[in-house]
Amino acid sequence: MEVDFLLIGQGIAGTVLSYRLMQAGQRVIVIDQPNQNQSSRIAAGLYNPVTGRKMVKTWNADLLFPEIEPLYEELESILGAKFLYKNPIYRPFLSIEEQNEWMGNSGDEKFVSYLKEIRTSSYFEAVKDEFGGVLLNTSGYLDINVLLDGYTRYLSERNLVRFEKYEETQLTVEKTGIKYQDIQAKGVVYCNGLGSLGSKFFGDLPFAPVKGEILDIEQDFQPQEIINRGVFRITLPSKLLRVGSTYSWHDLDQGPTERAKNEILDRLVNLVNIENKKVVVHKTGIRPATKDRRPFLGKHPEHESVYIFNGFGAKGVSLIPYYSKMMIDLLMKKNEPHPDVNISRFFKYI
Repeated sequence: MEVDFLLIGQGIAGTVLSYRLMQAGQRVIVIDQPNQNQSSRIAAGLYNPVTGRKMVKTWNADLLFPEIEPLYEELESILGAKFLYKNPIYRPFLSIEEQNEWMGNSGDEKFVSYLKEIRTSSYFEAVKDEFGGVLLNTSGYLDINVLLDGYTRYLSERNLVRFEKYEETQLTVEKTGIKYQDIQAKGVVYCNGLGSLGSKFFGDLPFAPVKGEILDIEQDFQPQEIINRGVFRITLPSKLLRVGSTYSWHDLDQGPTERAKNEILDRLVNLVNIENKKVVVHKTGIRPATKDRRPFLGKHPEHESVYIFNGFGAKGVSLIPYYSKMMIDLLMKKNEPHPDVNISRFFKYI
């Protein structure tokens, strides 16, 4: 079988990149083990232009956010499925000083496109927001499982995916491309998250795996808005509330932990005045984060036809639409990715 590119992994990265390649007229085939996509499948799928304790604009937001909703809306149309939820995010202020700072931001061109409203008094009776808060637009969440399942069907119907373990020992790198079993391609792209740690090509890149845990709970108060400060709280179509998330670099081998569950619920108590009725689901996954919190894009320094598109950590939903276009430029036009994300920044390590 001759194709243009072989992609390893069909998490969010492999899904979006393979779609972009096909839209550009390239022939692809994907090798995937669906039960290995846990970092994508347990993710909340939040995209949020203002993040962190200091409530700063997301890194590269002005580049990233114009690409997010158009791409996922396009995929919804192609797949005939609903998975993009364009919901405002409400972030309570913690002090009058923070309120004043954001009143100033309301006239700043850097923030205007992301601000829906500044509240100087409580917005919700159920939320602990005595100083008000900021209501953000260009925000929401992706139901990643619906996306991945729909795209898997899309690939399967076209015989473009193989559900099997990728065996790197069967890969032969040739002068003009690669060969894997019966597949001949111009190149192979590793989109397989932490699976790349086991690769002889990319295993020395400085991944920094991070465990995350989230809960689906039953609780009254189900606003359209996502409430986010210290913990996010999303009303799902099922009327369950998705709450999270934790970040741990230490207990990667454990499954769901009581410690993380209690941490999430304690933070939720500090956010809303509503009694928690029941924890329905407790999920965990390991995110393919990186030491410098920037993704890995690029070509192996010694092998022209071996590439990586990986390391998106907890912000894959936001990062991948934009950086998949940059990756297409590398694969098809040989244009090098930006130095911030190019794996050439780590050549001294590999």
